[in-house]
Amino acid sequence: MSLPTLTGVGRLTSDPELRFTQSQRAVASVTLAFNSRRLNKQTNEWEDGDTFFVRGTAWERLAENVAETLAKGMEVLVTGDLRTERWEKDGQKHERPALLIRSIAPNLAYAIAAVSKDAAGQQNGQSSQRATGRPQQGQTQRSRPASPPADDPWAVDAAKGYSDEPPF
Repeated sequence: MSLPTLTGVGRLTSDPELRFTQSQRAVASVTLAFNSRRLNKQTNEWEDGDTFFVRGTAWERLAENVAETLAKGMEVLVTGDLRTERWEKDGQKHERPALLIRSIAPNLAYAIAAVSKDAAGQQNGQSSQRATGRPQQGQTQRSRPASPPADDPWAVDAAKGYSDEPPF
């Protein structure tokens, strides 16, 4: 049986927190609030309804991008798997809902985003370098190419500032 999937619009209640595991895997934690708003027909004003808070976790390159891009208060579109985190502290058992984030982005209805390709993200979302940009032991530093590959369908003609060809 698979975990339930959540897709929704929420708001970050704090800045993302980026950490690294002992094996150098990036992990970002974000707290999200989802609330329902409804129009009160008597007063003709919007009212906040119930709020669902959940801690979201993103891994590897997605985690690094989340920490670099998102901030407290931003409205985001998010998709992930709902699960239950369980732990024991001082003899007490605790549990809370958690979200394993698969994708997350700012809601462009309320923000302007400058999107750029992530060269490290082209490796199936796996990053071989830490956020410091330093290569891990035994690896060489790779820099981004000065120009996009010739077969890149999303490339922009620098002279014109756009591409005449559709990317499909």
